[in-house]
Amino acid sequence: MAVDERVVQDIVQEVVAKIKISAPSNSGHGVFDTMDEAIAKAKEAQKIVRYMTMDQREKIITNIRKKIRENAELLARMGVDETGMGNVGHKILKHQLVAERTPGTEDITTKAWSGDRGLTLIEMAPFGVIGAITPCTNPSETILCNTIGMLAGGNTVVFNPHPAAVKTSIFAIDLVNEASVEMGGPDNIACTVEKPTMETSAIMMKHKDIPLIVATGGPGVVTAVLSSGKRGIGAGAGNPPALVDETADVRKAAEDIVNGCTFDNNLPCIAEKEIVAVDAICDELMKYMVEEQGCYLASKEEQEALIKVVLKDGRLNRACVGRSAKKLLSMIGVNVPDNIRCITFEGEKEHPLITEELMMPILGVVRAKDFDDAVEKAVWLEHGNRHSAHIHSKNVDNITKYAKEIDTAILVKNGPSYAALGFGGEGYCTFTIASRTGEGLTSASAFTKRRRCVMSDSLCIR
Repeated sequence: MAVDERVVQDIVQEVVAKIKISAPSNSGHGVFDTMDEAIAKAKEAQKIVRYMTMDQREKIITNIRKKIRENAELLARMGVDETGMGNVGHKILKHQLVAERTPGTEDITTKAWSGDRGLTLIEMAPFGVIGAITPCTNPSETILCNTIGMLAGGNTVVFNPHPAAVKTSIFAIDLVNEASVEMGGPDNIACTVEKPTMETSAIMMKHKDIPLIVATGGPGVVTAVLSSGKRGIGAGAGNPPALVDETADVRKAAEDIVNGCTFDNNLPCIAEKEIVAVDAICDELMKYMVEEQGCYLASKEEQEALIKVVLKDGRLNRACVGRSAKKLLSMIGVNVPDNIRCITFEGEKEHPLITEELMMPILGVVRAKDFDDAVEKAVWLEHGNRHSAHIHSKNVDNITKYAKEIDTAILVKNGPSYAALGFGGEGYCTFTIASRTGEGLTSASAFTKRRRCVMSDSLCIR
């Protein structure tokens, strides 16, 4: 079932009413002057973590979850205030998802084979100290989600956060270390530097004590990680298309797509970035979007003005990322009421506001003559990122064909994009979606290596 925007707002209000707001901590757990020092401290902590029982790790993770819930509004406000991106209500929900639906030690499992020749186990073991690069779009969410999964696997982690979100990131790192210490665990299960830069990132990627690098960000940082010569998990860019065919519930599709596109002002990498609609229902879809879902239909002149602002000199204008539709329109001199949530228009797939991943509530619509044409255009628009895609259809054969052709880590059918993160859909939450390196939606098990333990001719008691 789709999650109505009114339901989202009701949940936000309910969550805010229950949240205990804490003051930012000044203890500075896990924060160091140099990357070398941060890695050394994380290595010391990992020597303790690796010998902790699963129950001991889970107690720390339970306390991390508790602290996330208590500080969800504070973390949300810090993220918006520091980066200028997204909105507080939706960020509260994202932190709640991290607290409640990020897998912990239950994701660490053992396989066993027994027979005439003995017993063999395949166990998930820690890498050690993981190096992680995190974005400014979901700074605290990514750090908290990663730390839960990495700790569950017996690792510690050194983060190199995006400099535009360093204060929020440091607060999140401090929070998880406090959670560990309070439960009798070591300090510095998560570490960072006070001033993260490209240089500190390079030191981390080359450091002999970092066997695994996890990058959540754009294509550039993922390419750098994959060129490091080390094991890498790369969560890169996406440009998720939402395809709507003639069998869809068009009114519901309009609602789901706009709700997904506008969630946290389109910052999630899984969010709908453009629509491909078959000709038979394209006009009807746009009618519902404009008349019922708070979309503003931009004229040709307004589209050109938006291109000059959001793609300044042909490059993505970071000052526009994660801003509201009302704010974006005000940048081109257009004043709209507060109920305008999204900007829409019809254009060809090559339109700059359609072909580029903007991470803004701008939702261009590409008209297709039939379903096969729609699939071809959607695959082109996804640009081979293999990240996320969406479809609204009641035709199982169409859904199956699209799923095979688009070949993404995530495919949401007949729902808003955020259902893929467990909000209004089944499954666990993650903020590191490794489409490029094939892990898909990462969890604790993705941050472990497989070890085989063999007992020959013994311990088979059948």
